[in-house]
Amino acid sequence: MTRMKNRNDSILTVRSFIAGAAFAVISAVMDQYSTNVVHASTLAIDHMAVAAVFLFFVLLLFLQVFLKFLKRFSFSEAELLGVYIMGFVGCTVVTMGLGSYILPTIAAPQYYATDQNRWNETIGPYLKHWMMPQDKASVAGFFEGIPKTQAIPWNAWIGPLLAWFPFLISLYLAMICIPILMRKQWVERERLLFPLAEIPVEMAKEDERGFILFRSRLMWLGFIIPFIISTLVALHKYNGLIPAPNLVNAVKIFRNTQSLSFRISFPVIGFLFFASKDVSFSLWFFALLTVCLTGWINIIGLSSTENMGVYGSPNVIFNHIGTGALFAYVFYIFWVARRHLQDIFRKTFFNAPVDDSREILPFRTATTVLLSSLLFMVIWLSAAGFSPLIAALFIFLMLVIFLGVTRVVIEGGVPTLIAPGIASAQLISSVGSNAVGPSTLTSLGFTFAYSADIRTFVMSAASNSLKISERIRDRRNRIFWAMLIAVVAALITTLSVSLFISYRYGGINLNNWYYVAGPQVGFNLAKEHIINPVAPNLAGWINKLIGAAVMGTFLLMRAKFLWWHLHPLGWIVGSSVWVQMLWFSIFIAWFLKTLIMRYGGVKVYAALKPFFLGLILGQYVAAALWFIIDYFTGMTNNSVFWI
Repeated sequence: MTRMKNRNDSILTVRSFIAGAAFAVISAVMDQYSTNVVHASTLAIDHMAVAAVFLFFVLLLFLQVFLKFLKRFSFSEAELLGVYIMGFVGCTVVTMGLGSYILPTIAAPQYYATDQNRWNETIGPYLKHWMMPQDKASVAGFFEGIPKTQAIPWNAWIGPLLAWFPFLISLYLAMICIPILMRKQWVERERLLFPLAEIPVEMAKEDERGFILFRSRLMWLGFIIPFIISTLVALHKYNGLIPAPNLVNAVKIFRNTQSLSFRISFPVIGFLFFASKDVSFSLWFFALLTVCLTGWINIIGLSSTENMGVYGSPNVIFNHIGTGALFAYVFYIFWVARRHLQDIFRKTFFNAPVDDSREILPFRTATTVLLSSLLFMVIWLSAAGFSPLIAALFIFLMLVIFLGVTRVVIEGGVPTLIAPGIASAQLISSVGSNAVGPSTLTSLGFTFAYSADIRTFVMSAASNSLKISERIRDRRNRIFWAMLIAVVAALITTLSVSLFISYRYGGINLNNWYYVAGPQVGFNLAKEHIINPVAPNLAGWINKLIGAAVMGTFLLMRAKFLWWHLHPLGWIVGSSVWVQMLWFSIFIAWFLKTLIMRYGGVKVYAALKPFFLGLILGQYVAAALWFIIDYFTGMTNNSVFWI
């Protein structure tokens, strides 16, 4: 497989662009069908996408087996990583990141408005018709389906989607440019670990005999464990006599007001093995702590009547505490990076001699694109019903939350993660719905499609991709274009597939959350605040300040005392339902790494890395493979992997 070095060995080539765009397109088709039609495992829902890893695995396996006979067609390591980056970044807009939310959301005000929910009289007067499809028959057909003999009314959606497209591209450009500006600080100065970047980097390593990881017996041992378990779970659906292992259990605690979950997630164990012990310890410790504190709060009857929606931490108090902690940590991130940010400012506005040769865009270009994108988003949201000031505040809150979660992902390695709170709910709580006004409240309902259920988003994938791209040394600006092309290709594909399957099967017969419950959440919240406007929530501000103060204390203790092992990341996301569901798997990863490092040292740790990579690969390959099998056999609701 190894070739003589040539000028293409450290750059992205045309064929890597083509293969990467194909990965993004195939991932979009796979996850739309898996999630909405076959109802199998979710393939592009988290910060590490199953589809991207599976397709990369298939490509490398094909190269390993066949292309040793056709060496001139083999890919360099840089080309392979470029292909992976495009598939990975593309997956962020496929389903939960946007693709399965946006169409049902912009059609929801027309389809779900009834006399009972009073949408017509509350949010109806403030809707902007250019943002939504207007043909009632086309909207009804989208949710209910149309006969196969009837043509899909594509034209009904072209206008609204063309109106949305510039805003979405501006948002994603901002999400790509922020990691570009932070890469040098995070990768070179702070040397963060990026656990999610381990798997593609290790998979792409090769020598004269091919891909090194594929020859590791330990990798295949780790691979076979989740693969066999998932296969038994899948086969049980076909034949109930085949036993299906159960990897999830829970016990009721605090007078049955809380549930303590015990879940074995092989990918989480695999990824968290590459995180620092302080981070993994803090994640499971604070998850258990917040479960206990929430149980205690339930018993003593302390609660809040504030409606923060269904996203973020389910307990309103911890929703605010976690958000305060997140904002304090983002302030700390910028404080630590203050000299780097000064360099960016000097380079951008005074052309100071600051080295940005390793960046995929020069600092001046990235800053210009970022500022232009932010300005356009403010203008677009203002046209959509926001006041300019509230639009700017919303974008600020949204991007700070995205940045905070991104930092947790790249430092903590948790593939399934959301923020403790979301921008729209925190905006309403902080300034009051009186100040926001009914027009902005209505427009906020649309923002839930891209800023609420943030289990995956472009900024997180772009940050990890910049770490993965370390081996792409020349013409690094191509990485920027690779990510942008992947986003556009995946977005166009997922919207096309979503329209096709919605009209063919009826949206309400597909995924219930994406088509029925989810699209109504934002507009119901808007309706409630239009009918019952509220002032700024003082208790929410107090809880945010408490969260920020505790975060400051943890940061101070960590800076002053070597014996302090509680990492502040755990305080941010400990109240997240996903971290609380996955705490046991995080604990297993922490415990195993602690034992290995204590009794085996760095050498044994390095030797065992393939086993934990195998745990990830085995689960992801099984999830995608069984979707393909189920699609061709007609089996439905056969999910072998969720989180």
